[in-house]
Amino acid sequence: MGRSRAHGAAGDDAAGIDVLATTEDETVLGPMPHDEAVPSTLPRLARHTIALADGHKVRVAVCGRGVPIVLIHGYSAEGMLYAQTLSRIVTSGFKVVAIDVANHGGTQGLPTGGANFEEYTKLLGRVVDELGINKAVYMGHSMGGRLVTELAAREPDRALAVILLDAIVGEPWDRIVAVSRFNPFVLAGVGAILLADSMSTVPFVRDPRQAVKFSRLAMPMVVSHVKNPLHLLGPGVSILRSRSSKWMLEKLGREGVPVVAIHGDRDIVVPLSTARSAAKLAKGGVVVVEGGRHSWLLKDPETLPAILRELFDAPESIESRNRDFAEMGLAPDASLDEIEAAFYEPDAAVLALTPDIDLSAIKPGPRRPRYRWHVDLPT
Repeated sequence: MGRSRAHGAAGDDAAGIDVLATTEDETVLGPMPHDEAVPSTLPRLARHTIALADGHKVRVAVCGRGVPIVLIHGYSAEGMLYAQTLSRIVTSGFKVVAIDVANHGGTQGLPTGGANFEEYTKLLGRVVDELGINKAVYMGHSMGGRLVTELAAREPDRALAVILLDAIVGEPWDRIVAVSRFNPFVLAGVGAILLADSMSTVPFVRDPRQAVKFSRLAMPMVVSHVKNPLHLLGPGVSILRSRSSKWMLEKLGREGVPVVAIHGDRDIVVPLSTARSAAKLAKGGVVVVEGGRHSWLLKDPETLPAILRELFDAPESIESRNRDFAEMGLAPDASLDEIEAAFYEPDAAVLALTPDIDLSAIKPGPRRPRYRWHVDLPT
């Protein structure tokens, strides 16, 4: 597809990528009653700090085999915060690639100061290119939803689908931002609500063990914010300065890129009406998570993988997948080796960065999703 190639083993200089550091994180299981056994075996995500061709340092977390799902986190978060959810998505036959946005996690800030969303989008595109990913499912939570929407709108051939998770795209959110330009306290109020929502994500009372596991994932992020709170200024300003997302969503609709907005009906940070607007503009669909707040996918790591399994197993999804496979020269029953040969550049760096796993030995376990959901039918 004319994108830059990346090759070589982990630790080597591969088409501009230097692997600066590598760690493998212990699998963290989802919330369970204290007396429930955990007869499951979940894969581990390998976390790497890489250097792009121009030396820009980026943190990525990778695991799995098959069609790539690229996840972009929300404002003030980082990719490894979603490790519990991502490990379960791997069991459905995907390679997950979580990328830390500039000024977040292990990714250094932008030389421009990071006050423009377009610059974050350009960096994201460069990371995907240098990892050697030709085409992927792009999934973004909150601010990450805005970034994947813009990336896919600017280059639709990159995207198999776009999945918006309580994303800040859609006309209701655009109106909030427009008002905030004249009264910044409006967005400050939204930020305070977001902080309260994030605190409620940790189930201290309902499941102390899960609280400990999630807190362990969140602790490096919290320490980073305490040491350098100003590093979030650039992304925050970029949200305040962001322009309408309408053109992006309409572009995805015109290009026929499948868009699904998955949204909690109790999200008071980004209201459900935002998801409905985004889906309407993009000619996509809405899945409503009943009782879900802004960070429901962090509170229960079982729900999103279950929703994705349902979506990907739907007849229309299978038909779309078969068309996508045919365009890339694949049969519907293509093997993992054939899939990876089609979706990644030859000797792609992301393949070398992925830890070896035995898919046949993975046992997801019996845990049921905490949340219920339904498809929001158009009116």
